[in-house]
Amino acid sequence: MRIVLTGAAGFLGSHLTDRLIQEGHQVIGLDNFITGDEANIAHLFNNPAFQLIRQDVSTYIDIPGQIDYVMHFASPASPNPASPLGYPNLPIQTLKAGALGTLNTLGLAKAHQAKYLLASTSEVYGDPQIHPQPETYWGNCDPIGPRSVYDEAKRFAEALTMAYHRFHGVDTHIVRIFNTFGPRMRLDDGRVVPNFILQALHHQALTIYGSGEQTRSFCFVTDLVEGIFRLMWTDMHDPVNIGNPNETTIRDFALLINELTGNEAGTVTLFAEGLGDDPQKRQPDITRARELLNWEPQVDLRSGLRETIAYFQTKIG
Repeated sequence: MRIVLTGAAGFLGSHLTDRLIQEGHQVIGLDNFITGDEANIAHLFNNPAFQLIRQDVSTYIDIPGQIDYVMHFASPASPNPASPLGYPNLPIQTLKAGALGTLNTLGLAKAHQAKYLLASTSEVYGDPQIHPQPETYWGNCDPIGPRSVYDEAKRFAEALTMAYHRFHGVDTHIVRIFNTFGPRMRLDDGRVVPNFILQALHHQALTIYGSGEQTRSFCFVTDLVEGIFRLMWTDMHDPVNIGNPNETTIRDFALLINELTGNEAGTVTLFAEGLGDDPQKRQPDITRARELLNWEPQVDLRSGLRETIAYFQTKIG
């Protein structure tokens, strides 16, 4: 198949590109490199199965020739206002990627009668009042809060995707991605995994914001890609959660990072205001993925972190 993938130079996009090419498909990768990293796809530049187009997906997309599948993964994703790559510092670009980017990629799929997959997020559930979160939960989001540029962009993207499916008959799929980690995460992207690992490798105390009792569920990137790959070929049009249901507190996660890196500096807790609206619980209900895709995570947290830490070590020297 000939597949268009936006955000191809990003953390998730580059891993998915590798998998698609490994499976024998051709990939046309689109990226404007606001948050993508050319190093993530440099190994593909001489591969005839890969073509890179530098483009902002919020502008009109015209790709000649046969297209069998369109996959929209382009968007800033970090909520950290201290990071220049965080969506609080790229609010308009984030909204455009979710709104105009989704419109343009759906239009491309419709024009070529191609299948379509949208990368959505667990953030559509907001700070959930139901735990764990099933796909049937409508969420608890502030539409004008500090996280709204990302949350509402993705919620709109899901609505637009379903509209194209119902009104135009486009064969669409939606994956709701929960916290994912692994090699190729940007060191400066501001999310908890790179933050903690970098501090630990520099023998610094790990900074925990808030009580540390807030929870996350971390999925290794190869598990996520496997779930997405299986979802691509189904007849499911409603959203599907892909994530690891094993929940951990941020405090316990920090202690594990220190243990695996041999960092004896400990942790420090800051109660200063962060972005706000920080979800206190995050855990996917993956019943639908188990039943529909025969999928569940295979890589345990310790093994995934060891591989991720080793990658970060090569980056910082």
